[in-house]
Amino acid sequence: MKTISVLGVFVADLCFIANAIPEKGQTILGSQHIIGPGGKGSNQAIAAAKLNGSVNFITKIGKDKNGEMALTLYNELGMNTASIIQDEKHSTGVAGIMVNEKTGDNAINIVPGAAGTLINDDIDKNLNFIEKAQIFLTQLETPYDVTRYALTKAKENKLTTILNPAPASKINDEDFKLIDFFTPNETESEFYLNKKIESEKDIKSASEQFLKKGIKNVVITLGEKGCFFANEKESFFTNAFQLKDPVLDTTGAGDAFNGALAVGLSKDLDIKESLKFANKVAAISTIKLGAADSMPSLEDLNNY
Repeated sequence: MKTISVLGVFVADLCFIANAIPEKGQTILGSQHIIGPGGKGSNQAIAAAKLNGSVNFITKIGKDKNGEMALTLYNELGMNTASIIQDEKHSTGVAGIMVNEKTGDNAINIVPGAAGTLINDDIDKNLNFIEKAQIFLTQLETPYDVTRYALTKAKENKLTTILNPAPASKINDEDFKLIDFFTPNETESEFYLNKKIESEKDIKSASEQFLKKGIKNVVITLGEKGCFFANEKESFFTNAFQLKDPVLDTTGAGDAFNGALAVGLSKDLDIKESLKFANKVAAISTIKLGAADSMPSLEDLNNY
């Protein structure tokens, strides 16, 4: 199995659960408060590790309780933590998450902390982890210049690159060609193409526009509708996995999908099988509360 190198952010998730998400100026009484591991990069690395992927995670955390929580969890999952930088000057990042317990919808505010201070030199110091890997997965929570630099290094070393463009923010036109797999959801696709994406026709046309930018493979995730794949040779919809349990919390479902896609590719599954696998993992992650805590293991998948 191929090794997956993940670059991203770890934050401690402070999760507030209630029967609604408060509006501007509103105070509501909640039912539950959970503190757990989060951050897109960390969630994706954990998702891949729980599926028995061979994972190293490049990030920066503080020397504090939240940082210790991250390292303890990664060690328990057998992840390679030698690429994690501990910074005494900055605290570990945090995220405030409001969850509507009736619908599973969420609203999130992220403070990246130490991970927001990553620089190119940090990538150079951990270059051996990228060089030894075959798949590189990243998002847009780390500083853009660092993300682009790492993607460039991954391509120089002939890795398959996956960019999950979340949170959606500007990508330089020339950087699209560094991306082998681009995995936006509908909202992120709308951000990059500056137009509404509602119908199947819109989705197909959006993927064509992304391919024209130089991306090799486009995967638009569509929540409960599954996902759409396109490259120069083929395009198709993959249905969502049908759950037998109610959706409790969609936080981290996209991260579950990306981590699982990386594992599918690392096992040399063909694209249809990889997407089916990723859809199943993402769906099962929504029947538990939390992000990293809800990532299913291979055992969970087999038993479902």
